[in-house]
Amino acid sequence: MHALTKEWVEKAEGDFNTDCRENRVRKTPNYDAVCFHCQQCVEKYLKAYLQEQGQRFRKIHDLIELLELCLLFDGTFELYRQLLKDLKKYAVEFRYPGELAIKDDARITIQSMKAMRAFVRERLGLTT
Repeated sequence: MHALTKEWVEKAEGDFNTDCRENRVRKTPNYDAVCFHCQQCVEKYLKAYLQEQGQRFRKIHDLIELLELCLLFDGTFELYRQLLKDLKKYAVEFRYPGELAIKDDARITIQSMKAMRAFVRERLGLTT
């Protein structure tokens, strides 16, 4: 695995670990943060995959644009299009007033993140 790919994976795992911690908070949990870090974890795993393939990408947060690049190398990424569309909104929209994530949002985004994380980690040859 390329050194820069490893750095993307480490960054993604940082978001994953933040999610796990914040999701265990019982008093005043920040569901916006949980959803944001789920999106960030997935974004960074997609970038890790692209990095490993030697594919250049812009500095973006658009999961669908990243998906389109991943599809150049592995068509099975298409199975996750709807999941990525659903996560996409947590990159920006929920970081500003007017939107508020609730416990169900957090639960769903965590499930989505875990599924996408496992999928990309498998493609990178990583265990668990």
